[in-house]
Amino acid sequence: MHEIVVPDPSMVVLIGPAGAGKSTFAACHASPDEILSSDGFRLAIAGDAADQRASGLAFRRLHNELARRLAACRLTVVDATNLTPHARRVLMSRARDADIAAVAIVFDLPAAVVQARNAARVGRVVPAEVVDEHLRRLRALLDPADPTRMLVAEGFDPVVVLSDPVVIDAVRVVRRPA
Repeated sequence: MHEIVVPDPSMVVLIGPAGAGKSTFAACHASPDEILSSDGFRLAIAGDAADQRASGLAFRRLHNELARRLAACRLTVVDATNLTPHARRVLMSRARDADIAAVAIVFDLPAAVVQARNAARVGRVVPAEVVDEHLRRLRALLDPADPTRMLVAEGFDPVVVLSDPVVIDAVRVVRRPA
């Protein structure tokens, strides 16, 4: 069984395309009050998790809540695609300000698996071309020779890359005092 050791407290950043299973993973390994979801904030603001017009305000609220939680030394899982350097830089800034460890968990599943999972989602299916763009950004992030290199350089430690759906379903997250 694969094990991921997470410092507690820490900021756990889920990275991957829509449909890769980030929200399902978060729900299996963290309590609802520990998860900050961009979809959840859009839903609260606009009544629709898919309403991208609410993203600016949703992310401002997510970042404010993240800063508050990290300042209180509370483990927090950030559930969003987090595929752009800017998105990760802002998160890392919050973790540095609070002197809290930042963990990256990357969902690097085959494109066909991601597209099939996205198509099978209940409630909100992301357009296939948007998922393709997410997959392109993920490829640009992960160096084939060392998939963790760029994220480690950004300050994440540890960095875990999950590329097998069977491993993702069986992974065990272990919290260790920071």
